[in-house]
Amino acid sequence: MFANLTEDLRRYGNPRQQIKALLVAPRVWAIIAYRFGRWVHTTRMPAIVRLPLKMLARLIFVFIDIATNIELPAQTVIGCGIFIPHTGHIIIASNASIGRYCTFTQGISIGHGAGGRETSFAGPVIGDRVFIGPGAAVLGPIRIGNDVLIGANAVVIRSVPDRAVVVGNPARVISFNGSFDLVSYEGMERDPERLAALAAARSEPRGVLAGDSSNSSG
Repeated sequence: MFANLTEDLRRYGNPRQQIKALLVAPRVWAIIAYRFGRWVHTTRMPAIVRLPLKMLARLIFVFIDIATNIELPAQTVIGCGIFIPHTGHIIIASNASIGRYCTFTQGISIGHGAGGRETSFAGPVIGDRVFIGPGAAVLGPIRIGNDVLIGANAVVIRSVPDRAVVVGNPARVISFNGSFDLVSYEGMERDPERLAALAAARSEPRGVLAGDSSNSSG
């Protein structure tokens, strides 16, 4: 819990900025509540200890939901370094899986696409270093690759390859420039996975057509 939370807080700046965020940023309270709830959900402990902690975690989640309109269920798998720049209307389903150093802006929804006669409630699997723009929705049992940028108000219902930039409803690929300019974190200049992805992006031919059926997610 503490290792992941430390990486989360580092995305809010230097130690002074982190302390300020802890004190006055409700979006950071939501992240702390998630990390605590996730720890309670996954750790092994005697029932006599676990049950009171589960009740406490549920009460905290209720308060956070009301105060921030951010839902990060304890069942959701979220890697280290999550960054929420603004408070408000973020819903992530319990069956979603999210990688490291992702950025979630306001008004997004991540969850299953079930409805009507559909019986599958599987959620999206989102890779590392993904930026999800304001008002975007990522729905269904799909995979979002690493270093993907999802534009504002995009509706993503099909899998998206690594480093893609997607926009629209339904979302379509417009380039493979990735999220590199929008996702930053301490040590990214030395992160071998990010460096490899950045090198691959630079080697991609420019001018990917939005209507290219071989690359489009829509």
